[in-house]
Amino acid sequence: MGNDDLVTTRLETLVNFFREKGVNWARKNSLWPMPFATACCGIELMATGASRYDVARFGAEVMRFSPRQSDLLICAGRVAIKMMPVLQRIYLQMAEPKWVISMGACASTGGVFDTYAVVQGVDQFLPVDVYVPGCPPRPETLIEGIMAIQRLVEKEGIRPSAEREKGMRHVVQPTYQLTMPTAAE
Repeated sequence: MGNDDLVTTRLETLVNFFREKGVNWARKNSLWPMPFATACCGIELMATGASRYDVARFGAEVMRFSPRQSDLLICAGRVAIKMMPVLQRIYLQMAEPKWVISMGACASTGGVFDTYAVVQGVDQFLPVDVYVPGCPPRPETLIEGIMAIQRLVEKEGIRPSAEREKGMRHVVQPTYQLTMPTAAE
């Protein structure tokens, strides 16, 4: 009698633990990004997927070009006013929960293109979760942005993007240091 209760309680505890922690762990290590690259940031995005930086270490190497199979939108480069409805439609078609990375100065603020034809930041029409600074940002910075999304997924759990409203608005700080070669090198 007592042993059955103990086994049931432990099983429930195990199931609850997996439900709370295991799903988030699996989700954070299997992000499926959808690239939306329009400019030079797209080249850095491609370099991130190459063998030198190997984004596969973080489980985000499966770039999907179908929004229904993606849960992470990486918007790299400037967005023209004419592209804005297309990007909104892509975001709406993505699976829930979904996250957005704004990669580069042009995607985050319009960059040097302060014109009537360029959107001055994708956060004006998308809920951006992580901003990756730089013009263009290096692959290490984008990887740090992906890791920031992983930390959000682990911490926030399964919250649909509508509950998060305007996104998380985290800004990634680059963790790498540029070193100058010495005379001996």
